[in-house]
Amino acid sequence: MSSKNTPPPDSPASMMTSAALAPLCTVLIWSGNTVVTKAAAGVISPGSISFYRWLLAFLVLLPFVGRAAWQNRALLKQYWLKLATLGALGMVIYQSLAYEAAKTTSAVNMGVIVALMPLLSTLLASALAGEKLTTANLAGGTISLIGLIYLTSQGHPAALLGGGFHIGDGLMIIAVLSNSLYGVMLKRWAMPLSMWQQLFWQIGFSTILLIPVFLMGDIAPITSANLPLILYAAIPTSLVAPLCWMIGIRNLGAARTSLLINLLPIIVAVLAWAILHEQLHAYHAIGGALALIGVGLGLRQAKIAKGKTEPGADRAAWETEEV
Repeated sequence: MSSKNTPPPDSPASMMTSAALAPLCTVLIWSGNTVVTKAAAGVISPGSISFYRWLLAFLVLLPFVGRAAWQNRALLKQYWLKLATLGALGMVIYQSLAYEAAKTTSAVNMGVIVALMPLLSTLLASALAGEKLTTANLAGGTISLIGLIYLTSQGHPAALLGGGFHIGDGLMIIAVLSNSLYGVMLKRWAMPLSMWQQLFWQIGFSTILLIPVFLMGDIAPITSANLPLILYAAIPTSLVAPLCWMIGIRNLGAARTSLLINLLPIIVAVLAWAILHEQLHAYHAIGGALALIGVGLGLRQAKIAKGKTEPGADRAAWETEEV
């Protein structure tokens, strides 16, 4: 028995929901990775786990994508600088600066600055990638930002003003700008390579760029204690999550896709309640509700004409993707 409230499979709402599933998967994986990151503290150095995760991800992809990537080496010669730049922006700079920022700023400040990413992505996408700057995008990003400020400050936003500005805050702003720019340039730099091959080369260049970071830092050996952390960081976080994020950017654009990152603190709070038995408070509900409203508003599909929607939103990248 069908419900009148259920949208048809080819409706804009249904297509938008399908397109959002891939980047939502990324957010779920990143939420789990926050637990891994906390568990890694004191077990393995940031430089070591960063290098190991991307090296392992590259080696895992090599037997599946390496042959096709080598056959397209002529395209690599043409686009290597763009692929290396994307790898640096999305896989090296953000993570490295976030680890460094954590030394001199608070987790609350970092959370608030990360919440700026959707607004920054919206503005950059409009300026650099030709994405339409809509009222829904701006309103959704602003409402989500307010909600996450309320959530991360535990219901006392004014307290954020008393902490002052730290070096880590500046580093975190650069990190967020880098990640926002990654999404925008990925959309703008359309390359005749499959997503798997683009991911393969981005990871390859990222691994090379991380070698100096690894060698200059506190080199930690792989042990039975840190191996599970490395595996989670290498497979779901470094392979599945970036691919799903790339699919989201292709289907939704950088501005809408980045809005979904505001679901991360909500998911983390729920996981902490369910797994770690941490208490949930009113500020979780209020801030989380505002963030959800903002994400829902920002994901609204812009209409080109009555009864029509943006072209391409109904095309799932994984349906046509080739290795």
